[in-house]
Amino acid sequence: MVIPSSTLPRVDDERLTGAHDAVLAATRSSPGRRGTVLFAHGFGQTRHAWTSTAHSLAAAGYQTLAYDARGHGDSDWNPADLPYHGEQFADDLIVLAGEQPQPPILVAASMGGLFGLLAESRWPGLFSAMVLVDITPRWDTAGVEKILMFMTAHPDGFASLAQAADVISAYMPHRPRKSDDSLRALLRDDGHGRWRWHWDPRLVAELARDSEQHQDALAEAARQVKCPLLLVSGGRSTLVTPQTVAEFLALVPHARHVQLPEATHMVAGDDNNAFTATVLDYLDVLPSASAVAQSATTEHVTGARS
Repeated sequence: MVIPSSTLPRVDDERLTGAHDAVLAATRSSPGRRGTVLFAHGFGQTRHAWTSTAHSLAAAGYQTLAYDARGHGDSDWNPADLPYHGEQFADDLIVLAGEQPQPPILVAASMGGLFGLLAESRWPGLFSAMVLVDITPRWDTAGVEKILMFMTAHPDGFASLAQAADVISAYMPHRPRKSDDSLRALLRDDGHGRWRWHWDPRLVAELARDSEQHQDALAEAARQVKCPLLLVSGGRSTLVTPQTVAEFLALVPHARHVQLPEATHMVAGDDNNAFTATVLDYLDVLPSASAVAQSATTEHVTGARS
């Protein structure tokens, strides 16, 4: 789905204050008549993972806000004496969503979706609707380990963008080779001739390695979600399985599920046209943001700033 640049709303990069005064990098399109879509990326990604979909949704009349999670992209990393933990990420979502004029629609992949479930369960009505992208409260542990092995395989970074492109292509042979521009969204020049991932290496040990122990709490959070919810899964995903989808739909019986057969865990990047069309089709049948705000029984505020 290619949108002519002349029809797109203005897009601006911003610096936003998340929970506990963390500074988060974000990209926002100009206000839209159909409400706000808040994008939360997966582990090791950046806000740029949503660029194509955000452009299409902005052209369809939505304001879009995509941000880099703490420790990722251009957002702040936690100081050395502050370990990463999931509550910080959920708090950031509560702050960002709670400061929008009306409850936004959350579109969230993997890690972002898990923290979205936690945020909505803690503050019911925070989101007017949710789209979870290839994540369920339980997942295939072997799939996570494969991803983490890839992410930690080059602790000293890469000698060039070309070398990084070779490594990524070997890991995802079904995807076109990354251009230098797209790689600069994933990698940073460390000033010493090496290109390193655009996320804090501490995240692996402090946030990702023990994530499996939180699955029961995540399942309970999902059970509490009452807003409209769509799960979009990849038919070739190594994390989401028919069993985890079935359990999720039992926990959230009002949720809808769409599978994109040829997509892997990286759903939006594997088949962005199909993914974006799926999201737009879902948004078209949702109540308007103003109607949701008028019928909400929970005050749309945040207590996660302090």
